[in-house]
Amino acid sequence: QLQLVESGGGLAQPGGSLRLSCVASGFYLNFYSIAWFRQAPGKGREGVSCITIGGITTDYLDSVRGRISLSRDNARNTVYLQMNDLRSEDTAVYYCAGNRRDWVSKDAPLYGHWGQGTQVTVSQ
Repeated sequence: QLQLVESGGGLAQPGGSLRLSCVASGFYLNFYSIAWFRQAPGKGREGVSCITIGGITTDYLDSVRGRISLSRDNARNTVYLQMNDLRSEDTAVYYCAGNRRDWVSKDAPLYGHWGQGTQVTVSQ
Protein backbone atom coordinates (compact mmCIF):
# COMPACT_ATOMS: atom_id res chain seq x y z
CA GLN A 1 0.00 0.00 0.00
CA LEU A 2 1.40 3.37 -1.03
CA GLN A 3 1.33 5.84 1.82
CA LEU A 4 2.67 9.28 2.59
CA VAL A 5 2.68 10.24 6.25
CA GLU A 6 3.26 13.80 7.44
CA SER A 7 4.49 14.74 10.89
CA GLY A 8 6.03 17.65 12.72
CA GLY A 9 3.08 19.97 12.89
CA GLY A 10 1.95 21.66 16.06
CA LEU A 11 1.65 25.00 17.76
CA ALA A 12 4.31 27.64 17.17
CA GLN A 13 4.58 31.27 18.11
CA PRO A 14 4.93 33.96 15.46
CA GLY A 15 8.55 34.08 14.41
CA GLY A 16 9.08 30.48 15.47
CA SER A 17 10.05 27.43 13.46
CA LEU A 18 8.75 23.99 12.66
CA ARG A 19 10.09 21.19 10.52
CA LEU A 20 7.56 19.01 8.79
CA SER A 21 8.46 15.55 7.54
CA CYS A 22 6.85 13.47 4.84
CA VAL A 23 7.73 9.79 4.97
CA ALA A 24 6.83 7.32 2.24
CA SER A 25 5.92 3.73 2.89
CA GLY A 26 5.18 1.05 0.38
CA PHE A 27 7.18 2.74 -2.36
CA TYR A 28 10.50 4.45 -2.99
CA LEU A 29 10.26 8.19 -2.73
CA ASN A 30 13.22 8.64 -5.06
CA PHE A 31 10.92 7.92 -8.02
CA TYR A 32 8.61 10.79 -7.16
CA SER A 33 8.65 14.53 -7.23
CA ILE A 34 7.09 15.87 -4.04
CA ALA A 35 5.06 18.93 -3.21
CA TRP A 36 3.66 20.41 -0.04
CA PHE A 37 0.22 21.98 -0.03
CA ARG A 38 -1.73 23.68 2.71
CA GLN A 39 -5.34 24.42 3.38
CA ALA A 40 -6.47 27.03 5.87
CA PRO A 41 -10.00 27.04 7.30
CA GLY A 42 -12.46 28.32 4.73
CA LYS A 43 -9.85 28.52 2.00
CA GLY A 44 -8.81 26.39 -0.93
CA ARG A 45 -5.75 24.21 -1.08
CA GLU A 46 -2.62 26.05 -2.21
CA GLY A 47 0.77 24.81 -3.25
CA VAL A 48 3.54 25.82 -0.87
CA SER A 49 6.61 24.20 -2.32
CA CYS A 50 7.76 21.41 -4.59
CA ILE A 51 10.94 19.54 -5.38
CA THR A 52 12.17 17.37 -8.20
CA ILE A 53 13.16 13.74 -7.80
CA GLY A 54 16.85 14.48 -7.46
CA GLY A 55 16.25 17.48 -5.27
CA ILE A 56 18.05 19.83 -7.67
CA THR A 57 15.12 22.09 -8.41
CA THR A 58 12.63 23.59 -5.97
CA ASP A 59 9.86 26.13 -6.24
CA TYR A 60 8.05 28.12 -3.58
CA LEU A 61 4.89 30.08 -3.08
CA ASP A 62 5.83 33.76 -3.16
CA SER A 63 4.51 34.42 0.34
CA VAL A 64 6.79 31.78 1.89
CA ARG A 65 9.89 32.31 -0.22
CA GLY A 66 12.89 32.99 1.98
CA ARG A 67 11.16 31.57 5.07
CA ILE A 68 10.58 27.98 4.01
CA SER A 69 13.06 25.45 2.68
CA LEU A 70 12.25 22.11 1.09
CA SER A 71 14.74 19.27 0.99
CA ARG A 72 14.73 15.53 0.57
CA ASP A 73 16.70 12.55 1.82
CA ASN A 74 15.93 9.76 -0.58
CA ALA A 75 17.98 7.29 1.46
CA ARG A 76 15.55 7.87 4.33
CA ASN A 77 12.53 8.00 2.04
CA THR A 78 11.72 11.39 3.55
CA VAL A 79 11.09 14.96 2.45
CA TYR A 80 11.46 17.85 4.89
CA LEU A 81 9.76 21.24 4.95
CA GLN A 82 11.67 23.62 7.21
CA MET A 83 9.50 26.57 8.14
CA ASN A 84 11.05 29.61 9.81
CA ASP A 85 9.73 33.03 10.80
CA LEU A 86 6.24 31.59 11.01
CA ARG A 87 3.28 33.92 10.69
CA SER A 88 -0.35 33.59 11.66
CA GLU A 89 -1.26 33.28 7.98
CA ASP A 90 0.79 30.07 7.82
CA THR A 91 -1.83 28.38 10.00
CA ALA A 92 -3.26 25.50 7.97
CA VAL A 93 -3.28 21.77 7.50
CA TYR A 94 -0.18 20.85 5.52
CA TYR A 95 -0.19 17.95 3.08
CA CYS A 96 2.57 16.31 1.11
CA ALA A 97 1.85 14.78 -2.27
CA GLY A 98 3.81 12.74 -4.79
CA ASN A 99 3.94 12.45 -8.56
CA ARG A 100 5.95 10.07 -10.74
CA ARG A 101 6.98 12.84 -13.12
CA ASP A 102 10.24 14.66 -12.47
CA TRP A 103 9.05 18.25 -12.25
CA VAL A 104 8.22 21.16 -10.02
CA SER A 105 4.52 21.88 -9.98
CA LYS A 106 2.20 23.34 -7.35
CA ASP A 107 -0.90 22.22 -9.24
CA ALA A 108 -2.74 19.89 -6.85
CA PRO A 109 -4.73 17.86 -9.42
CA LEU A 110 -1.45 16.67 -10.94
CA TYR A 111 -0.54 14.75 -7.79
CA GLY A 112 -1.93 11.28 -7.31
CA HIS A 113 -0.59 10.32 -3.91
CA TRP A 114 -1.47 12.30 -0.81
CA GLY A 115 -0.86 12.14 2.90
CA GLN A 116 -3.48 12.78 5.57
CA GLY A 117 -2.05 16.13 6.61
CA THR A 118 -0.55 17.67 9.71
CA GLN A 119 -1.92 20.73 11.48
CA VAL A 120 0.26 23.81 11.86
CA THR A 121 -1.04 26.56 14.12
CA VAL A 122 0.83 29.82 14.55
CA SER A 123 -0.43 31.80 17.50
CA GLN A 124 0.75 33.64 20.61
